[in-house]
Amino acid sequence: MKIGFSLPQFGAQAREGARIAQYATALEEAGADSVWVGDRLIAATNPSVGYGGTDRIPDEFNAVLDPFLVLGIAAAVTERVRLGANVLIAPMYRPALLARSLTTIDVVSQGRLIPGFGIGWSPEEYAAAGVPFAQRGARLDETLDALEAIWSSDPAGYEGRFVSVPEHRSALKPVRRPPIHLGAFNPAALARIGRRGDGWLPVVPVPGPPGWGKQLLALRGLIDDAAVAAGRDPAAIGTVLRVNVAAGTDLEQVAQTVETVAADTGFDDFFIDLLYVTDSVDGMRDAALRLLERLNG
Repeated sequence: MKIGFSLPQFGAQAREGARIAQYATALEEAGADSVWVGDRLIAATNPSVGYGGTDRIPDEFNAVLDPFLVLGIAAAVTERVRLGANVLIAPMYRPALLARSLTTIDVVSQGRLIPGFGIGWSPEEYAAAGVPFAQRGARLDETLDALEAIWSSDPAGYEGRFVSVPEHRSALKPVRRPPIHLGAFNPAALARIGRRGDGWLPVVPVPGPPGWGKQLLALRGLIDDAAVAAGRDPAAIGTVLRVNVAAGTDLEQVAQTVETVAADTGFDDFFIDLLYVTDSVDGMRDAALRLLERLNG
């Protein structure tokens, strides 16, 4: 199995941002396959929509480091690990700025970037970015079109209903076209992956309900059906499972969940989010090393 981990980015971990490079290096040396960031712009004090079906936003989101800079630091000090985002709220970014940041990380890392995109859930974050919250799915589609134009043409330009990029010289390209992964659970978003995505970013909670693997396979089936309908090969669309670990969860339970889901689904690419496991970078490193030894032993 491929096993990756979140980078120090949120909450108390963010306050130790000076140790990102050390942490990324330690994980690569220990055999981790990937390192990952998320994306939060603000944590609203009175959110109209809370996180994960609740009416609040976790305290950990009150402090956050920039995802592009965090990935850039990891890119500069590693040679092998893949560098993933799960997920960037792509509709909040102007495509030209998004393309420049992602291209920079891919060039610095010599082609190791996995950009993961989603549409987000916080109206307040969109307001802070100065972008309408409505029709963000359509805005994501146009952002993907604009990125494709920027990364495949020179000169490049794009004109859509929601986003546009004036025609310009676009001589610097990623080392290879970054494989765009999308976070999705509803049918429309899953169909988008089948039509145009390079990969899917589902979530596995720990603790979680029994039979989670069967639910994931059913959702993956919707992606595969959409891919076939679009004339694409479903096998060319990857899956990277994010393991969301609740506070106080024993690491052995995490390892067993990964093994069970892998056996039930055949998926073999995971990254484990250690945000709620520990407050310190030392604790993150120790937990990651223990899980690597347990899962790769």
